[in-house]
Amino acid sequence: MQQVLRLAEETDANPKTRLAALMAERERIDQEIALVQSGGVKTLPEERAVERAREIITLAQDLAGDFRNVRDAFDRLNRELRQSLMENDGSRGDVLENLFAGVDLIAESGPGCTFTAFWRLLTDGEQSYALTEAIDAVTSRQFAWKLEARERKFLQSLTATLMAEGGEVHEVLQQFARSLKSFVQSREFQEQRRLHTLLKQAQQAALAAKDHVRANEGVEFELSLTSSRIRSVSQWSLYDPNLRIPNSAMDDAAPSHLSIEDVEELVRHSEIAFRSLRANIKALLLETSQVTVGQLLARFPAEQGFGSVVGYVALGAKHGEVAYGAEVVHWQGSDGVERSARVPTIYFVRERFLELFE
Repeated sequence: MQQVLRLAEETDANPKTRLAALMAERERIDQEIALVQSGGVKTLPEERAVERAREIITLAQDLAGDFRNVRDAFDRLNRELRQSLMENDGSRGDVLENLFAGVDLIAESGPGCTFTAFWRLLTDGEQSYALTEAIDAVTSRQFAWKLEARERKFLQSLTATLMAEGGEVHEVLQQFARSLKSFVQSREFQEQRRLHTLLKQAQQAALAAKDHVRANEGVEFELSLTSSRIRSVSQWSLYDPNLRIPNSAMDDAAPSHLSIEDVEELVRHSEIAFRSLRANIKALLLETSQVTVGQLLARFPAEQGFGSVVGYVALGAKHGEVAYGAEVVHWQGSDGVERSARVPTIYFVRERFLELFE
């Protein structure tokens, strides 16, 4: 009734009746202003306020179904546009022309325009702020405590719920629009269109041959049909993991025959003996003020082969003086073969003697 009365007023072209309606509205507003100024604020009864609040909750909950309907409408529209692209025989149909011109056909459709307007209203800063303020005011009123806890919670999260539901539909809208454009611009569209053309040609050929070839007439053509074995579900046996449990029993290890000396020898071959290398450096620095890696290898044999060379270089990088250039060092491996390598020129000096033993 309110919508009909409002429509009748807004479409009235008679100035007299329109002016009379406006004067009546102004008189009603003046009366309300006077009533408020005199201290007589008229509010809804609590029972009617609770009823109105529950009407709002029901309307907002129905929006979820409306959002699903909008998504379904977008889905149908997407399929219809793809079908029209397939059935368009021309090289530049209306749908193709609009798509190549950059027109978002889904957003420009009826459901798209309706939802876009709603989304614009929902994301408007002033409207969203006004809605949030109104919800806070309503939930703080005395009558709101007569609502159930879930109803108050739904009202308080109404803005977030609308934004979440609307955002999901908006994402679906954008996804359909992007997929439709990419479908037209990709080879998938061309392939499906070629397949659609072949199917139509086959149908037309079949219709042309139906008057000349009987349905039960042999065509001297063999077609290999695929088939699958059909078994009843009752014949299946359930998989039992217990049948394939591996044997977890472990055999006792054989007793070891290694001695302490054998273990020490294995450690010497697997790890760099820095302690003995430091002792070699100490012994040589007691005789001279500085010594290089080559001089150490010439004085003391490389017990760990190349491992000893690496150990001297590592100690020199931390506790020695690295000079410019390289030094060729020689040592004899455990197999008796003489070997050499080029390493950085490193000097161990007596001034840094104590660092080796920190």
